This record gives sequence, structure tokens and C-alpha cells, in this order.
Amino acid sequence: MQPNSLLDALLDEAGISHAGLAAHVNMAGRSRGLALRYEHTAVARWLKGQRPRGKVPDLICEVLSARLQRPVTLDDIGLGIPGSPASTVGLPLAGFVERATALWRSDEQQRPHVLGAPAVTGTPAVMPVWEWENPPEDTDVSRDGQTRVGESDIAMLRAARAHYELMYRKAGGIATRARIVGFLNSETAPLLRGSYSDSTGRLLHRATGALVAVAGICAYDSNAQGLAQRYFHQALRLAKASGDRGLGAYVIALLVNQSLYLREYRQAVAFAEAALRAAGSDITPALASDLHAMQAKAYAHLGDAHNALSCITSAEAAADRIRPGQEPDETGYVQPGLVNVQVAEALLGLGDLTGAREQAALAARAPAHDRGRVHRLAMLAQIELRQGEADRAVATAVEMAERARGMESQRLRDRLRTVREHLLDSGCSSAEEAAELIDGALRVPL
Repeated sequence: MQPNSLLDALLDEAGISHAGLAAHVNMAGRSRGLALRYEHTAVARWLKGQRPRGKVPDLICEVLSARLQRPVTLDDIGLGIPGSPASTVGLPLAGFVERATALWRSDEQQRPHVLGAPAVTGTPAVMPVWEWENPPEDTDVSRDGQTRVGESDIAMLRAARAHYELMYRKAGGIATRARIVGFLNSETAPLLRGSYSDSTGRLLHRATGALVAVAGICAYDSNAQGLAQRYFHQALRLAKASGDRGLGAYVIALLVNQSLYLREYRQAVAFAEAALRAAGSDITPALASDLHAMQAKAYAHLGDAHNALSCITSAEAAADRIRPGQEPDETGYVQPGLVNVQVAEALLGLGDLTGAREQAALAARAPAHDRGRVHRLAMLAQIELRQGEADRAVATAVEMAERARGMESQRLRDRLRTVREHLLDSGCSSAEEAAELIDGALRVPL
């Protein structure tokens, strides 16, 4: 069950409160001989994704049509497909745009039912990937609207993606998300609803997809997993509309990473395989190396050493083919050392402490942005503790805490807390000092 952002957006546009909608629906029902007694709590459940019973969806349309003075359909309020009001699978592109922009609006307004929604599993999680991989393709993405979209608009979206990605790396997803969501609402949504040819539309959908993916990364980093997943699914649909298979494979890599975090290891393997298979020659060495490395981590968690080691070999071979300047902007996160830290985690899962330590040390020595370095140092400190080298782990943790100071990231906070707990359990005399530094980094308000 996913939040119904379309209904939420229309209520906001109509200026109707939850209690107000319930009262109007009750009144409309009475005119048809129905004894309805809905309250604001029922509307809150509808916004969380519950489908109203009987004729109530039609009554909601009637109420909103009268208030907005235009026809409002079941599809408009997200209730056209029984059981999946927020789904975008199988929708025409124009309908998808309306659902996507409704989510951006609800996110910017910090609607609790959107921010707190859990990630979906099973078929609802798999279908967007299946839809991306399989026909039909979008034969024409042109649109007639009021705003004429040109090259300068697309350049603005690309620049915004680079800007917010850099902000995320320096300040974390919590600080960045509100800004990028505000940009999606104020600048991007009007362009998607604008006027453009098929060729311009494909560039527009690609630029928007890359930007939405960063919004998803920020939501993931804020631990809003359901919201992050919906952004990733949106980015995947936009990638399909753009016709860029490489962009779609990049978005799936984000879904693989989230699947690992959610401990959906078989799903992570399957998603990575889909990206590698469907993107084919459009996949770049950097992205291939990351996908193989994440597959190795998933197989390690599943206890499959053979496939884990095979994926490590593939990841290292792909990493050797990476050439600076020949990768798209989106795969810039695959910096030197990233595959090493991924491989270190896989080897750690397989019980190979020596190999994991070697890979983690290589990762820590490689150049990286601030956020990436914190993660690498956290991994190295944990391995050093596992090897009984508490003094080395303390020194690594001190550097980690100093670099993490000022970052607003729930994922980094989780890593720091884990290292802190393990340090204090080690019994090392200098662990208290390192723990205090970590506490200082954790005091950044979220």
C-alpha cells in the first residue's frame, strides 16, 4: 500500500481539510440514500493508500469536481486501479507525469503519510524494473503545453543535478533533500507539463530522471525508504521515456544498493542482473563494476561464496576498464577505491578478514569526496577491530569522526554509531577519546 499523492495534491489545491472532505462525502452520500459517517481519520487512511469502499471514490470525484469547477476522474484522484492507487506501472506518460509531480508536491509539504511510507516488496517492487526492461517503448514523448521547452531549460536541469549531487556529498541527504524537492516543484514540473518535440522531450526526460534519482538518494540518506523507492521508480520510468538504457541501469544500481540496505539480497542480485542484461553495450565500465561488486555483497550475505568471488572478479575486471572523461556524469560516484570498499564488505561477509583488510586499506588511501571517505574509514575501522587491532581502529575512527563533522546524513550516523559501539566493546584505553569525537559528530541536528 503506497500513499495516494494525487488525492493529497487535489485536496490541497481545492483547499479542503481532511474533516471537510469527510463531511462533504457524507453529505453527497445522503443525497443518494447512503448513511455515511466518515471522519477525518478515514481520509487520512485514504491518503495512506487505503481504497474507499463502494461508491465513495465516485463521491470524492463529485465533491472535488464541484470545488475545483472542472471534471475530476477516478484516475485523477489515484483510484482508477483497484488495489494500487499510487502505481505508475502501465500508465500513459502524461498520467505518470501527473502522479510524479503530485508526489513532489506532497514531499515538499512534508505530508507524514508520504514521508513515513515503508518501501514496497514483492511484485510492486519488481514491476517497475520489469516495465523498464520490456516493451513497449515510448514511440513519441512530445507534448503540447503552455511553456516552450528549449536547450537552455535542459541545461538548467543538468546543472541543477550536478549542484545538488555535490551538496549531497558535502552536507548529506537531509540538508539537500528539501532544496532539490523545491526545485523539482518550482522549475521541473512546469517543464514536464510544457511543450516540446519528441527529440527535445527525450532530452528533457533524461535530465529530469537524473535529477529525480538524486532526490531519491537524498531520501534514502534521510532513511525515508518508501519515498526513496518511489523516486527511484520515477527515475526509471523517466529513463525509459528518454530512451537511454545506460541511465536506466544507473537507476537500477540505486535500487540494488537500497535492496542491500533492506536485506533483500535475492532482489539485489536479480535487479543487478536485469541492469547488466538489458543495458548491454550501453552500460559503462564504472557502472558495470559497481553492479558486479554489489552482487558480490548480496551473494556473500546469502552464503554463496562461489558466485560472490565470481562477481568480485567481474567487478575488478570492469574497474580496470574505467577511463576518466568517458563516463556520464551520473557514474561519477564510482571513484577510485569504491569497488575496493564494496569488495572488502563482500570478503568480510565471507569471513576473509585478511582480504577484506587489504581491500579496505586500498579504498581508504584512494582519493574520494568527503562522504565516501567517511564510509571507507568506517569499514576499515570495523575490520581492524575484527582483527584485534584496536589501537589502529581508534586512529581510523578519529579521522572518520573529524571528516563526518557537519554532515546531515542518517546513513552516516548509523555507521558512526556502529563504529562507536564496537570501539567501546574493544576495551582499548584510547577508545573513549575516539567515542567522544564520534559523539561530537553525532550532535549535528537532523
